[in-house]
Amino acid sequence: MAQAIAAYLHYLSIFVLFALLSIEHLQFKLPLDLTRARQLIVVDMAYGLTAGVVLATGLARVIWFGKGSAYYLGNSLFHAKVGLFVLVALLSILPTFVFLNWRNQLKAGQVPSVSPRQAKLVIMTIRLELLLLLIIPLLAVLMARGYGVIA
Repeated sequence: MAQAIAAYLHYLSIFVLFALLSIEHLQFKLPLDLTRARQLIVVDMAYGLTAGVVLATGLARVIWFGKGSAYYLGNSLFHAKVGLFVLVALLSILPTFVFLNWRNQLKAGQVPSVSPRQAKLVIMTIRLELLLLLIIPLLAVLMARGYGVIA
């Protein structure tokens, strides 16, 4: 039963992660207003927390509830999945820093100033994150069918 719950929580957190990043993508557009700027900060914090849950439940599955760490560590697709997850985490630093830099302006009741160049960079980064997140389940499906085993 614990294995099923761990798998469920892992999959659910992945869905929530993708949904939050999609919301972030839809909410971030110019011209910005106070409400959307505040919402973006909250959504981004929830996104970060959810990424932590994805990581924790994934580790739990590897260590205690999955096919055993030897299976996962001996599979190149698992390494690719983890690498893509780390890359997405690194990419997410840019939007997070942009949103966190708005805090003082928002506390003062001012709409954050975002240049068109900065907005385009954040939007393209979020889109790249979404694209990379779409590849991870494909790698998981292939891995579950025996592909990627290191001989």
